[in-house]
Amino acid sequence: MTTFAAQSFDPARVAHLSGRFAPVTAEVDEADLDVVGELPADLDGLFLRNGPNPRFSPIGSYLYPIDGDGMLHGVWISGGRARYRNRFVRTPAVVAEEQAGRALWGGLESMILPKTPDVSPELAGTFRDLPDINVVRHAGRLLALAESDCPFRMGPDLDTIGRETFGGVLPAGITAHPKIDPLTGEMLVFCYALEPPFLTWSVIGPTGTVIGGPTPVQGVDEPLMIHDMALTARFLVLVLAPAFFDIEAATSGGAMITWRPERGTRVALIPRDGGPVRWAHDEAFWLWHTVNAYDTVPGDGDVVLEYVQWAHLALGAPGQGERPNPGGLVRAVVDPFGGTMHRTQLDDSRIELPRIDDRLIGRQHRWIAVASGTGAVGLLPGEYDAIRWYDTEDGTGASLLWRAGDLSVGEPVFAPAPGDGSGGYWMTYATDRTDASSWLLVIPADAPSAGPVARVRIPVRVPLGLHGNWLPTEEHSLVP
Repeated sequence: MTTFAAQSFDPARVAHLSGRFAPVTAEVDEADLDVVGELPADLDGLFLRNGPNPRFSPIGSYLYPIDGDGMLHGVWISGGRARYRNRFVRTPAVVAEEQAGRALWGGLESMILPKTPDVSPELAGTFRDLPDINVVRHAGRLLALAESDCPFRMGPDLDTIGRETFGGVLPAGITAHPKIDPLTGEMLVFCYALEPPFLTWSVIGPTGTVIGGPTPVQGVDEPLMIHDMALTARFLVLVLAPAFFDIEAATSGGAMITWRPERGTRVALIPRDGGPVRWAHDEAFWLWHTVNAYDTVPGDGDVVLEYVQWAHLALGAPGQGERPNPGGLVRAVVDPFGGTMHRTQLDDSRIELPRIDDRLIGRQHRWIAVASGTGAVGLLPGEYDAIRWYDTEDGTGASLLWRAGDLSVGEPVFAPAPGDGSGGYWMTYATDRTDASSWLLVIPADAPSAGPVARVRIPVRVPLGLHGNWLPTEEHSLVP
């Protein structure tokens, strides 16, 4: 069914399809990139990021950051030199639209689905795959991840191999933020669905074989949206905010997701040993991204969860008269046995896209890096002009800040330096608001507020958002 909103949709009026967020269509290879400064000699690997990038001008609707085709942007670094390649994640929908030369699927809110003869009978009436949010590597597989669907496996030159179902065991897919336990090598995942079972979790072993699940999460009897998760040695941690799917309303021209604050927010602590789920309940809040979680006592105690909190779910650019959505960095302490939860706001700055050194996932961490806003005029939701670092051992809530000036920065990713594990670098893509040029920034972890030691010029603009990772050469074979 095509709604009135879909019929009147004008892509030119969508903020996240313009400016620094505007999609690019050129696929570029450049062997020797210009570097301002000096790339550290000990950096050897691939910086790779995925994000929403519609192949053709959208029809019907466009809802950032959920809609859009995936595009991978990769910079290979070795010996102080860098090279670049970007490629679309070529799902069946992207291939069909390339053959047609135009968009055939509408955005998620429009419910526009293609018919024959525009597409093959196998694709007629289907929803498009959207592996446009994150990209991870596990067991030698490079995976472009969707919000809650099958990932797409990518080849060493960023070509698309196809859907990854993990041997057919996870046909419904996973969500975009799995967590890899650095001690066990296991990748823990979850998946939400519009039909029962509404929420499941699974364990993928170090070799890529599913060794647990999919296991339904008991106590979830409605479809709801969950974007991220956290991990401790004992638990998979899921935050169930009151963002419920309403497909009936969507097919009638209403909102696809409704916010019901009266339901509150629940936290599920799912024992990794298969025991019963432990629940805690609090007033309503939303989170896009967790920072990390850990047990206060090894194998015991409370669970500490740090995350970026928002007052409610908001998608796309704010509309006129939309209510404020304050947020900030929050630490929650959850009692697995008493079901209580105590939240402390550590900072109320405008921040998002938090990352730590991923080698500390599930254990207590020290440094948190986030993209941050400085109050500059004209920045859209999801656009930031600084990077902030919190020292969790400081105890005062103070932070270090690097102001990026005319640059809009993305998610900061930690790249460990080889050796004893004490050093490393923070890396992110950034786009200059004055000339639309894009750069890869390399910032030393031991003096981050001094800013980049190297800026690598990217030959194509990299649209802002969303997620990626650093893949050291010794741990992958993805250099083309």
